[in-house]
Amino acid sequence: MGSNKSTLSKSEIKALQDAEHGDPFSILGAHFIKKRNETDLVIRTFQPHAEKVEVVKADGEHTELPQVGDTGLFEKVWKKVDKIDPYELRIVPREGETYQLPDPYTYGSLIDEYTLQLWGEGSHYKAYEFMGAHIKDIDGVVGTHFVVAAPAASRVSVVGSFNDWDGRRHPMRKYVEQGIWELFIPGVGEGDLYKFEIKSDEYDLPFLKSDPYGYWCELRPKNASVVTRIDNYKWRDKTWMDNRGKKFNEPLAIYEVHLGSWKKKQAEQGTEDHNSFYSYRELADELIPYVKDMGYTHIEMLPLAEHPYDPSWGYQITGYFAPTSRFGSPQDLMYFIDKCHQNDIGVIMDWVPAHFAKDENGLRFFDGTHLYEHADPRQGEHKDWGTHIFNFGRTEVINFLLSNAVFWCEKYHIDGIRIDAVASMLYLDYAREGDDWIPNKYGGRENLEAISLLKRTNEILNEEFPGITTFAEESTSWPMVSKPTYIGGLGFDYKWNMGWMNDTLKYFEVDPVFRKYHHNQLTFSMIYAFTENFLLPLSHDEVVHMKRSMVSKMPGDDWQKFANLRLLYTYKYAHPGKKLLFMGGEFAQWSEWNDEQQLDWGLLQYERHKGMHTLVRDLNTVYKEEKPLHEVDFEWNGFQWVDFSNMDNSILAFLRFAEDRSDFVLCVFNFTPQVHENYALGVPHSGSYRIILDSDSEFYGGSNYGNDELHAVEEPWQEQPAKLKVNLPPLAGLLIKPY
Repeated sequence: MGSNKSTLSKSEIKALQDAEHGDPFSILGAHFIKKRNETDLVIRTFQPHAEKVEVVKADGEHTELPQVGDTGLFEKVWKKVDKIDPYELRIVPREGETYQLPDPYTYGSLIDEYTLQLWGEGSHYKAYEFMGAHIKDIDGVVGTHFVVAAPAASRVSVVGSFNDWDGRRHPMRKYVEQGIWELFIPGVGEGDLYKFEIKSDEYDLPFLKSDPYGYWCELRPKNASVVTRIDNYKWRDKTWMDNRGKKFNEPLAIYEVHLGSWKKKQAEQGTEDHNSFYSYRELADELIPYVKDMGYTHIEMLPLAEHPYDPSWGYQITGYFAPTSRFGSPQDLMYFIDKCHQNDIGVIMDWVPAHFAKDENGLRFFDGTHLYEHADPRQGEHKDWGTHIFNFGRTEVINFLLSNAVFWCEKYHIDGIRIDAVASMLYLDYAREGDDWIPNKYGGRENLEAISLLKRTNEILNEEFPGITTFAEESTSWPMVSKPTYIGGLGFDYKWNMGWMNDTLKYFEVDPVFRKYHHNQLTFSMIYAFTENFLLPLSHDEVVHMKRSMVSKMPGDDWQKFANLRLLYTYKYAHPGKKLLFMGGEFAQWSEWNDEQQLDWGLLQYERHKGMHTLVRDLNTVYKEEKPLHEVDFEWNGFQWVDFSNMDNSILAFLRFAEDRSDFVLCVFNFTPQVHENYALGVPHSGSYRIILDSDSEFYGGSNYGNDELHAVEEPWQEQPAKLKVNLPPLAGLLIKPY
């Protein structure tokens, strides 16, 4: 037990002991004590776990610091010393081995004024460069620099595997105006676990939070952040990165994937763990060749940011800057994306800025107040999803979300971002009734702060990464979602066409006998098809929660179900707009998607499922090879009706044109099992024609009704100069081109 008398007051010592001191740098470390005619030097360190502490200078001289009583405070005064020589602390703990490190409280601020200014303005869109945990070398000393925003906290400490999770040992320095706390801790490095222990006047006891900007987390159910480097991966995708860009006239066929259930190890390796995931690197070996063979241009992954609850599919996030550890390390994910690019496959990430999980270690009540979420539940709580809604007008949130979008593009080479639940961000009364919402300052229902954030996100991504593509999952008629912000749009590149999806699926679920009464559900999409840059989604949302799988939605017996689904896919690929299909739909999985099980790959041994699989591969091939099917997706000059009024027979026909209008494809669809022989259709010129894809082909499991040679004669028909007669197979789509 020590008996040294301290130069600190009893209240200051008690504040250290109780971990309540909000300004540790003012008393810990080396300080001068100025007297009338002389200057003394005092060195203090608070080490409640230590039995003995010594100051060790560069020349090897070491001096013991006496302990003040049994307080855990070690302190010594050097008389008439007016300079501070570099020193380290040699600590002999009560348990464990002796260690020696520089004193964390001798380091000045490591955050420059410009960074603080940008943060305070809410315009720091690369905040991840200084927030969080960063391994640094400061004058030859390697350690980790920790920074966290907690403006309402009275004290914040770094706790972790390196200090026995003791919040008294590493309290942080606060930048009062910006609400930021920082501390450089020598010796802390790669793989060390940590959290922030926060004391708030609102609560009697301190509480623990994971790092909002942490680069990696423990595997759930654990939730500590992990100190890690993410700039040490050697990318090999320079050719892809140099050549990618916004190419609206090129094909875009997206395979939407949930990495945790595409395949699972137990099915192939017989592991005991039924939740044995493939790693990012294993998926690179399995998924990438599959996607490439199927002809897709892009993979879109359901949210990969860290989340505690598997059945949320990643949509309830706690670690926005950390790829989920379920599948490996940050470098493992980089490897996967790198391999995608080396195989000419783009990568799109599902991003969730609309809401976040309520888990205690996450963002909610982060500093004892509603830092990230709105305080009023009418603005800050999403009852449908059991989540919190970001306060989009707060500078901490703006910096956080803007930086997060930039982060994934810069550090992980993501090619596109699909922003989830945009409609819930745009409207203050989304999923609310009566008085359960608060109007904006003008009395309207528009969420002005969220709109501003969405626009700024798209602007910054375009400025920083000209090749990045953004997608909005937006289910309302909000205008100009995919138009530039400088003309009043939201600035997205594409909008998911939820109207087309809903109308088309409703139509296909109707028995063909009654489809003539629902013909407008197919033709209506062309009224608005070119008001936005649309993507046609058949996503994960359509095959869960009792909505049934794609093939199970179809009416009729098994033959008709498969024929209908082949018809649906062919119709989608012919319709203006880019394409997306969720995994399992490509081979007509019977069961709904279940995130706890892998896809029913065994179905591919059966001819009908194998045929569907082959059709989707061929649709991707034809879609990419035929310019009329992808070059002019967003203007009327790429589309022309041929036959849209034959509702009695449920037949549709239209032309798709390339930029060179002499290059076209005739798309014909028979939505009933009734065969139509020699059905007359207008075409742009006479001559020989060929069928480049027939969804009724025997190769796809169809009836192979077929057509002989097709020849158009010069005879005006359906406002075209020539007439072509075609046999229309049952429940089938035909894509036809002139020789």
